[in-house]
Amino acid sequence: MEKNDKEAMETNQKTVTTDHEPEINYRGWKAMPFIIGNETFEKLGAIGTLSNLLIYLTTVFNLKSITAATMINVFNGTTNLGTLLGAFLCDTYFGRYKTLGFATVASFVGLLAIQLTAAIPELHPHRCAAQGNTDCRGPTARQLAFLLTGLGLMIVGAGGVRPCNLAFGADQFNPKTESGKRGINSFFNWYFFTFTFAQMVSLTLIVYIQSNVSWAIGLGIPAILMLIACAVYFVGSKIYVKVKATGSPLTSVAQVIVVAMKKRQLKLLEQPRLSLFKYTPPKSINSKLPYTDQFKFLDKAAIMTPQDQINPDGSPADPWRLCSMQQVEEVKCLLRVLPIWASQVIYFVAIVQQHTYAIFQAVQSDRRLGNSNFKIPAATYVVFLMLSLTCFIPIYDQVIVPFLRRVRGNEGGITVLQRIGIGMFLSVITMLVSAVVEQHRRTTALTQPTLGVAPRKGAISSMSASWLIPQFTLGGLTEAFASIGLVEFYYKQFPENMRSIAGSLFYCGLAGSSYFSSLLILIVHRATQGASTGNWLPEDLNKGRLDYFYYTVAGLGVLNLGYFLLCARWYKYKGNEDSLELELEVNGEKSQSDKSFV
Repeated sequence: MEKNDKEAMETNQKTVTTDHEPEINYRGWKAMPFIIGNETFEKLGAIGTLSNLLIYLTTVFNLKSITAATMINVFNGTTNLGTLLGAFLCDTYFGRYKTLGFATVASFVGLLAIQLTAAIPELHPHRCAAQGNTDCRGPTARQLAFLLTGLGLMIVGAGGVRPCNLAFGADQFNPKTESGKRGINSFFNWYFFTFTFAQMVSLTLIVYIQSNVSWAIGLGIPAILMLIACAVYFVGSKIYVKVKATGSPLTSVAQVIVVAMKKRQLKLLEQPRLSLFKYTPPKSINSKLPYTDQFKFLDKAAIMTPQDQINPDGSPADPWRLCSMQQVEEVKCLLRVLPIWASQVIYFVAIVQQHTYAIFQAVQSDRRLGNSNFKIPAATYVVFLMLSLTCFIPIYDQVIVPFLRRVRGNEGGITVLQRIGIGMFLSVITMLVSAVVEQHRRTTALTQPTLGVAPRKGAISSMSASWLIPQFTLGGLTEAFASIGLVEFYYKQFPENMRSIAGSLFYCGLAGSSYFSSLLILIVHRATQGASTGNWLPEDLNKGRLDYFYYTVAGLGVLNLGYFLLCARWYKYKGNEDSLELELEVNGEKSQSDKSFV
């Protein structure tokens, strides 16, 4: 970040909302040590436990692999989808500050409960090895219930933390100033930087302690880190900007849809910008939106009829019979985002493969470090994806964005949709590189001497696993552009009173990608079982055609990129009425489609 920008952002920026509301003291980057510090320790704690949870369930709790895998899948899916409920409660009742505080404490208690299952012998079954594997018993009902209680508390914690922490951090910057806008853009980049840093530490140091030293110590470290996260968060409470909940934002959405259906027989107005009913609640935190000519059928909800009554303060007497143009435009914002969200589900399938089948590629590759006999764990290669993301973010934020800002005049260097589009293009390249590397690995395994047999897999190719680094590196760059861009896009394009829900939308997209990837694997597995090429995805990759599967994902990525470009060209960024009026004065009547992807 440029020095003068940071100094400007660190000044106390005060904005008076109304005569009855206190001044908002935006502390900007002065609040970030507490927010980013809390985020870092929270992620270290959560990921430090969850990254090795599958091994813990099978080795300490003696669960069968399929049972443990099912439990993990249910846990991950519930965690991601639970963000919707957490976001709704946050925006409707509690606000982000209280929700984050409660969720962080719940996560700590959950991690502590899981740690106790490892530290206290009575809370986990006897290990099979200690009994010579002759009487390998699973956990009792009480032991399993205690473990599930810990996991349940972590779901509660994640449901509150994930949708709120990004929005809460962005709340600390004044969105009406240039320095505040730049601060928000940088915050999204540094948020993912800390997130990836936490993943790298968890997948290396903490996992090593859990697997090679002690589960009790290895699970105790994340619990301590989460306790530190709680302390850091509450220490900074006096300087936070705490946006209050304003009631259910979904009620307004439902009113617009219901009223539009009731008035579906009405004809659209010729000059809706001037003729539709206008009213903005005095304490609304949402920016005033200009009229847009998309989804015109919703305009009927704001058409006044002789039967509609108006209160003395200008509000509709019955909000289920008449809505304002502001309400209609807020619903349009949501509808415009959904097609972009659908493209996220397909895009992230490429990243899912780097966390699953790319690991299997590493298992059947030469993982020896140099000429030594030390083998790099297969799962550790994912660190290169995170390392790529971690290294690129500071370069992007400190070098590329300032350069593009001077050249293009855009505060973010490029538009957020352009950033997402670049990431989706890189996801296609990632899968093509993955396919080429897999083809080389398989050919080497079939035509040259192998290095033994991987348990329950097949022959180990003599191809060095270092050949996998380029695809992981590209995967990290893909996330640096598309994933961060999507989070920023949802935050900026949703109405202000729904920004926690906007945060949950990203995680729902991840859940959708995981489910779609599982469905795609099932379809390919069944469709190729009887094919002349054989099953593409067997346990032994040397007998399959994983490269064909990668090419299939790349093909889907190309189609998805084309779909995204069409949506981006059609998309209209959320504006505000004041800026639109100024633009009309300077340039005349101008379509907002000029702000689209191209």
